[in-house]
Amino acid sequence: MAALSTLPVLTAAKTKKVLARKFVPDRSQRIRHVVQWLFVALNAWIGLEFFLWARYFERGGQGIYVARPAGVEGWLPIAGLMNAKYWLVTGHVPLVHPAAMFLFLGFLLMSIFLKKAFCSWLCPVGTFSETLWKLGRALFRRNFQLPKWADIPLRGLKYVLLGLFVAVIGYMSAGMLEAFMQTPYGLVVDVKMMDFFRDMSMTAALVIAALVLLSMLVQNFWCRYLCPYGALMGLVSLLSPVKIRRDKDACIECGKCARACPANLNVDKLVQVRSVECNACMACVAACSAQDALQLAMPMRQAATPAQRWQRRTLGPLAVAAVIAYLFFGAVLLAHVTNHWQTHLPRTVYMQLVPNANQLSHPGM
Repeated sequence: MAALSTLPVLTAAKTKKVLARKFVPDRSQRIRHVVQWLFVALNAWIGLEFFLWARYFERGGQGIYVARPAGVEGWLPIAGLMNAKYWLVTGHVPLVHPAAMFLFLGFLLMSIFLKKAFCSWLCPVGTFSETLWKLGRALFRRNFQLPKWADIPLRGLKYVLLGLFVAVIGYMSAGMLEAFMQTPYGLVVDVKMMDFFRDMSMTAALVIAALVLLSMLVQNFWCRYLCPYGALMGLVSLLSPVKIRRDKDACIECGKCARACPANLNVDKLVQVRSVECNACMACVAACSAQDALQLAMPMRQAATPAQRWQRRTLGPLAVAAVIAYLFFGAVLLAHVTNHWQTHLPRTVYMQLVPNANQLSHPGM
């Protein structure tokens, strides 16, 4: 009887929290999707310019010349990592694919300031991955979650891939890095990347088709299990002071946040989400029913008055978008101002290499 007498008190407390739920519609996902697709559109424009640039040389200089868009080097993260090491060791910005380094470092800064926001707010692969699992949920009525005995080892694959790249690049000296970038293969590695998709082999097509299907069945399959770039962003994000933080007093323990999390994190059981899998997508915040129970925030700081005690420094979706824009365009502007955005090669070099890109093999092979 004593235990039963407490039920009305608990129900009243829970009801009070429910009545404090948000009445202002959450805009985080709408704003994030706008940023995602604007960046997809930017990449599509860069891709079109790059294709027209390459076609000019493939046709022997016939047609309209379009300047090479250096932004295409954002798709060369390995070149960005190699050039970043070269810069750290020598103090000099590399001459070949310098934009890859500036964009790479800009994306790393996003992870330091905003967790893995690059993956959920900017990365076009992440955007398409999210679109695929939502399409899969609409077609199959659900997404599948791998059991822990399979999920945890598979998540380690992306760190194994990252470790291989880091080990190889870590072994290379500055001279070796510079020599690699100045090989014919290194000079047109961006063209090689485009040709991979233009002249795709049957094996590559089947692998991509399998990844598409798996991405429809399992949320963010590529990002969760195989993306070494995302693995690096996750490790760097451990330095970020920004985290998803839960107010236990405001929380009504409905579990909506955990069900909404695409990384399958137990957000409803944590005070703050430290996991490297958290990409600051704010889907959990959007799903939360209680006012201020869940927020993307900095550590708490002491308030101005003793009555207020401690204040949480929250980041809304517009603030996140603003920081992302500042870091992205800041990296691009810095590269432009220091004259390290473009790879300055004579047209004659491209005239010789671009039409024969398919015949160029990796210097290590």
